[in-house]
Amino acid sequence: MYYSTTYSSPVGTITLACDGDGKNLVGLWTEGQKYHGGTIPEAMIENKDMPIFTTTKKWLDRYFAGKKPDISELPLAPIGSEFRRGVWDILCEIPYGEVITYGEIAKKMAVKMNRESMSSQAVGGAVGHNPISIIIPCHRVVGSNGSLTGYAGGVGTKIKLLELEGVDMSSLFIPTKGTAL
Repeated sequence: MYYSTTYSSPVGTITLACDGDGKNLVGLWTEGQKYHGGTIPEAMIENKDMPIFTTTKKWLDRYFAGKKPDISELPLAPIGSEFRRGVWDILCEIPYGEVITYGEIAKKMAVKMNRESMSSQAVGGAVGHNPISIIIPCHRVVGSNGSLTGYAGGVGTKIKLLELEGVDMSSLFIPTKGTAL
């Protein structure tokens, strides 16, 4: 069983999802986000009274107020393959207000998996399917050339989140076509 509720934020309505006991956050999606609810294996039941929702909303309040709440404050349990969870773990290491490239994550995953190399595209797929966006900061991932590409919540939301965190946007740009991982 999975429960959900909503949260009003500066980037629109956010849906939160938790596991049946209400102790672990399993999802956070912005309205209209690609793959919204895609990792939840069954219908979610609306229940705003779950303890994790209260904790997560307070975390989000601080985040959107420009504070730097720590990811470790929340019990996260994203649903996905071992590879995807490995990529999401790396995302959790990206410091607030900083960015990393898909290629850098691919190098870290190659080391983690004891391989010579790893595909940036495979990493991009895992980043794009992140079920706990904002908190697991996939918005902090950019193309190797500085392109603001590949955000399931839309490039406008990605820009708002990076600006909120004070990221130096001077070397970043919106690609005109295609993607550059």
